[in-house]
Amino acid sequence: LNRLTEWLQRGYHGTMAWMTLDPPRRSDPQRVLPGCRSMVSVGMNYYTDHRANEQPGMGRIARYAWGKDYHTVMSQRLSQLEATIAALAPGVTTKAYVDTGPIMEKAWAQQAGLGWIGKHSNLVSAEYGSWLLLGEILTTLDLEQDEPATDLCGSCTLCIQACPTGAIVEPYIVDARLCISYLTIELRGGREAISDNLAAQMGNRIFGCDDCLDICPFNLRADATDDSAFTPTPLTLAPDLQTLAQISEESFATTFKESPLKRAKQSGLLRNVGIAQENHRRETGDKAP
Repeated sequence: LNRLTEWLQRGYHGTMAWMTLDPPRRSDPQRVLPGCRSMVSVGMNYYTDHRANEQPGMGRIARYAWGKDYHTVMSQRLSQLEATIAALAPGVTTKAYVDTGPIMEKAWAQQAGLGWIGKHSNLVSAEYGSWLLLGEILTTLDLEQDEPATDLCGSCTLCIQACPTGAIVEPYIVDARLCISYLTIELRGGREAISDNLAAQMGNRIFGCDDCLDICPFNLRADATDDSAFTPTPLTLAPDLQTLAQISEESFATTFKESPLKRAKQSGLLRNVGIAQENHRRETGDKAP
C-alpha cells in the first residue's frame, strides 16, 4: 500500500484515474471479498515462436495482443476453476479477476510463488520468463500458503537500458506517462496528446511495447505455448501501416472484435499509426503523400 500510494502521489498513473480510487482496498483482499482467506494466483504462458515482421512500413504490436483477448480466454478458465473449487468445498465463496478488479495481482503472484516483480515492474518467472498473463481467484477457503518467489534480477539492468523513453525511472518503478504501452493503449486524445519528443521515440509501435520484456535474460529459456488462443493473425504479426491508416470504425470493430486491440479504440489506433508513419518518413526521408 505504501508503494502504491507513493507511486500515485508522484502522478505516475497519468490519466488512469481509476487507480486512485480507494488504494487501501487494492491492498486488502478482504475489502474486495468479505471473509477472504486465500488467493489463488494463476499465470498463462502467451509466448509463441513467431517473429514480427519489422520491414519498413510495418507497425509493431505487443506480443500479448497477437492472438485473442486474454481477458476472455482466462476468464472462461477461471470460471471452470471456480466451479471445481465449489464442488470440492461446497459453501465457500469465490471471486475471480483478470486485470479488471482492485487487486495488486503482481504482488500477490509473487507471494504465491509464480515469479517475482522484475525491475521493469512486470512479473518474471524462472520457468516462463516475462511472458505470463495473470489472473486470480479470491476465496473464503483457507488454503496452505505457497513459498513466495525470490527476486533473481540481481545487478542486471538490461530492461532499464532498453526502455526507449526512459519510463523505468528507477529499478521496479515505471512512470506510466512515459511508457509506450500507456501512450498507445490507455492514453486518450488525438495526436496533440503525445509530445513530439515521446512520439519520435515510439518508432513503429502502434499497440504496446515489448522492449523491456524482450531483453530479459530469463526469456532465453522460455518455451512456446501450445495454446491456440495466442496464435498471431497475419494482421497482428505484420500490421501494414498504410492499410491500417484507412481502417473505418466499422471495419475496426469487426477486425478486432476478439482482440485486445479494441482497447485502444479506432481513434487511438489511427493516432498511433499516424505517429508510426511520421517516424518512418523521418527515418527514410520520404515525404508525406
